[in-house]
Amino acid sequence: MSASHEMEIRVRYNETDSMGFLHHGNYFTYFEMGRTELFRSQGGNYREMEEKGYLLVVAKIECKYRLPARYDDVLTLRTTLSRVTGAKLEHDYELFRDGASIAKAHSVIACVDREGNIQRMPAAMEHLGTE
Repeated sequence: MSASHEMEIRVRYNETDSMGFLHHGNYFTYFEMGRTELFRSQGGNYREMEEKGYLLVVAKIECKYRLPARYDDVLTLRTTLSRVTGAKLEHDYELFRDGASIAKAHSVIACVDREGNIQRMPAAMEHLGTE
């Protein structure tokens, strides 16, 4: 029951720190990009979902850094939807440079309403992870 998506990301200069490495906080931006593109590849549209009052928020995220990335590196991000429940999505991420794994991460995303109350995923999301 897992769906995956891969995308390439080129490290931009402004994403690096003073030592020339990809800043650790920018990995989380990449993971969000991966989640969005995975959802889009399955026919989803975050904007429409939010307009209907369904918001997806990060409840937990963790990352294990293995090797650094530098300016102009071309990275491949694999995002996998590993678990779907009534009110949350779990994703696994792996970031590669030249085939070598440089970071692995896991997130738990909760579905909430505009007041922040947990709610069930919309019916249109029930198919996620089954293709």
